[in-house]
Amino acid sequence: MLATTWPAIWPYVLAAAATGASATALWWLHHTDRLPRRAEPRPHDLAALRAASLAEIDALSWQEFERHVAALCRRDGCRDVVVTGGAGDLGADVTATLPDGRRLVIQCKHYAPHRYVPSGDMQKFLGTAWLHHRADVAVFAATCPFSKPALALAAEHRITPVHRDLLGLWNTGTPLTTLLALGGAGQGDAAHRRRWRETYGRG
Repeated sequence: MLATTWPAIWPYVLAAAATGASATALWWLHHTDRLPRRAEPRPHDLAALRAASLAEIDALSWQEFERHVAALCRRDGCRDVVVTGGAGDLGADVTATLPDGRRLVIQCKHYAPHRYVPSGDMQKFLGTAWLHHRADVAVFAATCPFSKPALALAAEHRITPVHRDLLGLWNTGTPLTTLLALGGAGQGDAAHRRRWRETYGRG
């Protein structure tokens, strides 16, 4: 029977075999990460980018804040973005490659808004950013202002301090490259600083 029907059915058998082989090849490529995929944000990145206000960022955990900073980097066109924060990170919580090819290293501090980043934190970061992590660009992102000694160290050692005001700008769409050009200068105008002191009771 097969011999008599083979001339009629062989095109269908061949098509089925080709379809099965193609499906198997696609499955193998997908599961071995050899199939190119669209660069879509990861689920936690999408959740992090929903934080549209500083108040929502304040409510994040420090781990979520690091992932949020990484998501902002991806949004701004950075490649090879990795969250490395944790024990033994030596000051590098997020590493990435800027759109122009420079290596970016970011230290993240999720502090209460009434605090200041002390000079000791800045000293630890500048001690590893350039030599150990070989950064081309070093950024210190914080949810609070920086102390004057910390800002002075940042300026002296070419570290961009993304204080609370700049973090708000970055969070709402200002590209990181624009913040780098600002160099962390200033922490809000006089009216803003007065409101901040009235809110948090700090001089």
